Amino acid sequence: MTLLTTYRMSVIFIKRKILYPLRKPCRLFSTDDAILVEKRRSQLKSGWTKSRKKPHRSDHLSWEERLADVVTPLWRQSYDEQLELKQKHQEMILSQLSLDLLGDFQSQFSFPVRSNLSFPVLPILPSPVIYGYRNKSTFSVNRGIDGNPKTVGFYVGTGREGTIVCVNGDHLLNMPEKHKQVARCYQDFIRLSSLEPCLLFHTGGHWREITVRTNAEGHTMAIVYFHPQKLTPDEVAVHKAELLDYFTKGPGSICQLDSLFFQESTMTRCTHEASPYQLLHGRPHIYDEVLGFKFRISPDAFFQVNQTAAEVLYRTVRHLCFPKAGEDRERTKVGGTLLDVCCGTGAIGITISPRVDKVIGVELIEQAVEDAKHNAALNSVLNCEFLPGKAEVVLPGLMSQLSLGGGSLTAVVNPARAGLHHRVVRALRNQSAIRRLVYVSCKPDGEAMRNFRELCFAPDQQKKITGEKFSPTLAVPVDMFPHTPHCELVILFER
Repeated sequence: MTLLTTYRMSVIFIKRKILYPLRKPCRLFSTDDAILVEKRRSQLKSGWTKSRKKPHRSDHLSWEERLADVVTPLWRQSYDEQLELKQKHQEMILSQLSLDLLGDFQSQFSFPVRSNLSFPVLPILPSPVIYGYRNKSTFSVNRGIDGNPKTVGFYVGTGREGTIVCVNGDHLLNMPEKHKQVARCYQDFIRLSSLEPCLLFHTGGHWREITVRTNAEGHTMAIVYFHPQKLTPDEVAVHKAELLDYFTKGPGSICQLDSLFFQESTMTRCTHEASPYQLLHGRPHIYDEVLGFKFRISPDAFFQVNQTAAEVLYRTVRHLCFPKAGEDRERTKVGGTLLDVCCGTGAIGITISPRVDKVIGVELIEQAVEDAKHNAALNSVLNCEFLPGKAEVVLPGLMSQLSLGGGSLTAVVNPARAGLHHRVVRALRNQSAIRRLVYVSCKPDGEAMRNFRELCFAPDQQKKITGEKFSPTLAVPVDMFPHTPHCELVILFER
C-alpha cells in the first residue's frame, strides 16, 4: 500500500465529518464530571513517565549501548511498539488540553455540564524510512573511551559532573553510513594534525565539531568548525589547506564531498553573518526535493532532518489547511491567502502555494528569508512573499493590511520549542478572517500547550484578546524521528 493510499485512509473529510480508518479507531476525549476532570488531570501529569519502559541501568552496558540509549532511546523496541508509545503520549497530551478547555467551559457555570470540546486524534503517520534517515548530523570532539582527546562522536555523560566521554556513533540506527564515514575521516585527520582539539574554549585548542549534510541523491556537504585562538590568518590558512588536501586528494577523498566549508568561530554557535562560512571545495549549496518542489540547502539553512517524513508532514499540513483540494499540485486553486508564521526557508508555504492566491511568510532569521525567496524563485512560484522580523512585531501591522484586503485567510504556524509569543497569538485571535489555523509542534507538552490554551480560551479583555476563540477539531501525529520518543503533532483549530 502506498503512502498516499495510507494517508487517504487516515484523513477523509466529508462535510466536516471524519471517516475513521477501520484498522484503528480515533480516541475521543470527553467528560461531564468536574471532579473527574481534576482527578484525570493529576493522573495525566505522571502518566507519560509510567507508560515508558524503565530505562536500563547502564552499569553493565557497553559504551555503544549507553550512547544508543542517549541518542535513540527507543532502539530496543520494534517500530510498531515505538509508534504505539508515541500515539499514547500524544493522546495523553491532547487529553490534558481537552480537560483544560472543559475546565474553562465549566468555570462559566455553577454546575457540571456536558462538554462539546472532544476531538479526534488520528493514528500516527509513520516515517517511510526508519533507518539512517537523518540528512544532517553534528559530531562532537572530545576525550574518547581510551582517553584520546581527538575522538569524534557523541557525548555520554555530562559536563557538570565531569563524566563526558565521546563515543563513536557507527552503530546508531538513525545515522546514514555517509555521515559515519565523514566522521571517521575527520577523526583520522585531526589525529594527524599538529593542532590540538578545542574541548573548552578557555583551555585552548582549535579543531571543533563537524556537521554533515546529505540529500536524497547522496550529495554530501561537510562543515568544519575551528577556533583560531591566537593563530594569525596565515597560520590558519596553512591548516585550512591541509584539511582541503586531506578531503580532496588524501584518504578523506573516499567521502566524495560535494561541498567542504570551514568556519572560524570563537562562540558555541555563530551565524554566517557573524563569521562567514568559507567554501574550501565544491559547490556552495546542495538541493533536496519535497512534494515535487526543490529546496536549496546552505550550511546553516533549516531543513527537516527526515526528508521522506517531511513529505508526510507537509502533505498533512496542506490537507488540513485546504481539505477540499486534490492531492496533486496541478489542481484548481482554492483561493484566498495563506499566512505562514515562523516560515523558515518557506517549505510549507511553497508546497501549498498552488492552492492559494497568495502566501505571506514571516520569519525571524534573515538568512532563512533569503533562502525562502530563492526557493520560491527556484520553483517559479510567484505568489509567495516572505517578510523578515519577529512575528510579534510584524503581525499586528500585517493583520491590518489583510483586513483591508478581504478574502479568506488561513494560518499555519510552525514555531520552535519556545512556542509563539503571546502577542502573536493575540494577533491571530483578533483577526476574524482566520477561520482555520494549523499548528505544527515538535513539543506540544511544552510552551506550545500555553499557545493552545490561549487560542481556545474565552476572550480576555485584560489580555486584549477580543477575537472569537478557536476549537481543536483534529490532531494528526507524524513520526519524524524513529527510535526516539519525539514526533511532530499537527493540530487543526477552527472557529
